[in-house]
Amino acid sequence: MSNQPSVKQSSAHGVNESKQTDEEPNLKGTFASVMILGAFIIVSWISVFILYMYR
Repeated sequence: MSNQPSVKQSSAHGVNESKQTDEEPNLKGTFASVMILGAFIIVSWISVFILYMYR
């Protein structure tokens, strides 16, 4: 056993690689917005289709 301190390896940009995985952005709001927009588009297409079928 050596008494040398351990050295952490860093990426090419000088940022600790383990820190990058710990700080992921919170995307819950983005996911909710995309789901709401998708639901709006689907409802719009269905309503236009129903309007087309009744005319």
